[in-house]
Amino acid sequence: MLAIRLDAKTEERLERLARKTGRSKTFHAREAIIEHLEEMEDIELAAKRLGRPGKTLSPEQVKRELDLQV
Repeated sequence: MLAIRLDAKTEERLERLARKTGRSKTFHAREAIIEHLEEMEDIELAAKRLGRPGKTLSPEQVKRELDLQV
């Protein structure tokens, strides 16, 4: 269970969206939170991977690794 306070403008926008879509304000708030969490998790994963960069290959090494004609 979660309770949040929204400023009047945001509350009205959410109410208007709920009316237009026939979905509840809770539905839209839940979807927004899920989307935000997924984005933040992706950012965290990317930051970790950037901290541990993988092996870097030259174009020639890539061609050899993939057994491509030079």
